[in-house]
Amino acid sequence: MQHLSMVVDAGAAGERVDRWLAARVPGLSRARLQALIDEGHVRVDGAARKPSHRVVTGERIEVEIPPLPPEELEPEAIALSVVHEDEHVLVLDKPAGLVVHPGAGHARGTLAAAVLAHAPGIAGVGGRRRPGIVHRLDKDTSGLLVMAKTPLAYESLTAQLVARTVRRVYLAIVHGRLPRTEGVIDKPIGRDARDRTRMAVRALGQGRRAVTHYRVLERFAEFTFLEARLETGRTHQIRVHLADCGHPVAGDATYGSRRRRELPVPVEGLALHATALAFVHPATRQRMEFASALPPRIGRLLSHLRHAR
Repeated sequence: MQHLSMVVDAGAAGERVDRWLAARVPGLSRARLQALIDEGHVRVDGAARKPSHRVVTGERIEVEIPPLPPEELEPEAIALSVVHEDEHVLVLDKPAGLVVHPGAGHARGTLAAAVLAHAPGIAGVGGRRRPGIVHRLDKDTSGLLVMAKTPLAYESLTAQLVARTVRRVYLAIVHGRLPRTEGVIDKPIGRDARDRTRMAVRALGQGRRAVTHYRVLERFAEFTFLEARLETGRTHQIRVHLADCGHPVAGDATYGSRRRRELPVPVEGLALHATALAFVHPATRQRMEFASALPPRIGRLLSHLRHAR
């Protein structure tokens, strides 16, 4: 990791921070700098800013430059939980703690590398660094994920996601008692203006439309067990929407307050599990439906809450 620290001189005041850096950090394109800013690797007087931030004389700009991952993804023999596999699609049950594809700080040990070792023919489907990936689960979220093994499958599944016909249902334990039995959260999501590593509910026009449907399954003294269905698929969508409503997912250190991070039983990740997945098979055109039971890491917390009533 390369670290740089610079101070804005008077003659540069008013420039966009991405342009200011592009002129002073050789070897980095403006696109790469914008990505570093979005990922939180650039700080202005200790705070994250947008690429469009106008620099002010005397501001200290600190930059972390992580090494670029290799152009080609290396296969890694990592155990996979295969739910279904045929010539076109691969449905997996991802454990919590496994990153889906390489990114900042996660060059190796990813689901993508494991799938490449399992099915070498997937190389080049969709992208060299993200072979076969049409949607993701957060590192600390477990559950069902479908991957495309052929270009036909990739085109079909991505089109179904855009058309919002892929059914994705999650089970979650959240802090607090949701007052309504069911509801729809329809609020735009975009990068947090104060911390570019986080997402946040934004004002209209400042984020992308995000819609989450939820249904309460059980209520406890300080927690709620619920089902959430994605209509759209924004980054961290369920976590951001529920936290914005005052009910962050249990175990979420990013969007939950410090007080609410404490749990009566450790969860080992987020209390969030992708329990159901349905889509139209790219080749047969038949509706495919899959289910994954709540894993023990979340089941232990649910059992504790039921016995503590």
